Amino acid sequence: MEDSLTRFRIDGKVAVITGGAGFLGVKHAEAILDAGGIPILADINEKTTRHQAADLAKKYNRDVLGVYADITTLPSVIELCDNCIEQFGKVDILINNAANDPKVKQEESGEPPWSRFEVFPEGIWNKDLSVGLTGAYLCSQIFGKEMAKRNRGVILNIASDLGIIAPDQRIYKIEGLPDDRQPVKPVTYSVVKHGLIGLTKYLATYWADKGIRVNALCPGGVYNGQPADFVNKLTSLIPMGRMAKPDEYKPAIIFLVSDASSYMTGASLIIDGGRTCW
Repeated sequence: MEDSLTRFRIDGKVAVITGGAGFLGVKHAEAILDAGGIPILADINEKTTRHQAADLAKKYNRDVLGVYADITTLPSVIELCDNCIEQFGKVDILINNAANDPKVKQEESGEPPWSRFEVFPEGIWNKDLSVGLTGAYLCSQIFGKEMAKRNRGVILNIASDLGIIAPDQRIYKIEGLPDDRQPVKPVTYSVVKHGLIGLTKYLATYWADKGIRVNALCPGGVYNGQPADFVNKLTSLIPMGRMAKPDEYKPAIIFLVSDASSYMTGASLIIDGGRTCW
């Protein structure tokens, strides 16, 4: 009988991580490496991606690939998948991590912030959904087809606590500004993250008979040097009274992409310090 801890190993399994050059993308790659897997960092920022992959390869003394990919276009996703299959012969895991998450800030011009719903630009709406939602759909479609041929695979969608609840705009509030000048979290972030949970449920049932498991991780905010005022406001909404540490989601990634979660599909794992309880 296989022991419980062995089920967390993914030795030799190939994992494609979109948005792989970003802060959490690198952390996901570290988790894959910790469990014995081979991460492929895919990102539109080719130079940074290759640099991050080289750093990880040196740190772990293991194979790490950093490649350019524009996940908003089908030909680029097909090329990415073909290259992975050509080099490794398979893709076992897809982590849909890529998303736009612009900083919330006050407009210096005195004009209403672009993020406010009343003036939110259609172009940004289209771009954010293209990266965060269409990209996940295209990658799931192309890589999922390959997984279905082999009757096994895992797709993990990186959603958010804001895929469960709406943003609390009070944490961005600046005293003394009129309501129509207050910065807010953009509508697209919530729409994308809620959409990923819907995509998760759809694909989990669609490919259940093909041995493909599909789940979502809903993380809360990670502390990464944000302003103290913002941190204080946010942590007041979290029962544990703090943001997540940078490495705190790595064990959850390993659990969700390994056989440790073999009977789990269509689910959303919420790890937010208790924020969505309130």
